[in-house]
Amino acid sequence: MARRPELKKADETAAALEQFAGMVRVAELTPPSRKRVLAAIADMKDALRKLERNIDPIRLPDAFFDPSEPRLIGHFVALALLSQERLPLGAITPFYGSGVYAIYYKGPADIYAPISGTETPIYVGKADPPTGAKTVVEQETKLFGRLNEHRKNIEKVAGIDLKDFECRALAVQSGYQAAAENHLIRLFWPIWNNETKILFGIGKHGDAATTRANNKSPWDTIHPGRTWAEGNPEAKSTESIRLEVSEHFRTKPIFRTTEAIFNAFAEGIRQADRFDPAKEKEMEEKSNDTE
Repeated sequence: MARRPELKKADETAAALEQFAGMVRVAELTPPSRKRVLAAIADMKDALRKLERNIDPIRLPDAFFDPSEPRLIGHFVALALLSQERLPLGAITPFYGSGVYAIYYKGPADIYAPISGTETPIYVGKADPPTGAKTVVEQETKLFGRLNEHRKNIEKVAGIDLKDFECRALAVQSGYQAAAENHLIRLFWPIWNNETKILFGIGKHGDAATTRANNKSPWDTIHPGRTWAEGNPEAKSTESIRLEVSEHFRTKPIFRTTEAIFNAFAEGIRQADRFDPAKEKEMEEKSNDTE
């Protein structure tokens, strides 16, 4: 009985791969040739993985939940933060822990009217622990320190009042604060965060000569009062900053309720759970490592 052609071709391909592998092992590869060989191997792996999926009669799941996925860790830590009670920023007292925090505005300043009194924070941030910290006490009072620093800066400047600010804070196990902060920034695009590139500068320090010689931050332009920044030239005018802020609030989502936030989190988790066939081999290798 004649052998099926696909099986014959499979044997020929396997033999060719063995021949290719033997040739590569003994070859004196130059850096350019090594790069091209590695690229060819990567292409072959990808093609074989796609072929494997095409002929497998059982489909992949729509979603795969991996608790160790950094994006999901960021989701859950951020969600835990937003489940905390909002407290007056001016009333915080020292507490142990490093982690993440969010600051909210509820005052009458017209520039912040679109988010005033909503669940959209004006600023989010993280406080990193000391190197090697494992317990919440070993993390020291890093989280309180960051919030207290913001409190002092708000008290110094014009146009805003400390009584109009609230905050949430969450001490987390060392190492998880960065992923949570990244997710919070991507979700809310807080107007005071550097990443938004509009009204940044609240965290700027004036204790260095290089800082004192820099242009005035947009935050110091809108909210004058920090002595060290008074003599610095303005990088942007008040009018241009206000226009950028207005456009930002017009184009970015504003979360008015916690329900809207939780819906956004659920959608984010669904997106993070989407099964990526390219990661299947990695999953198999992880599984083999634990057997």
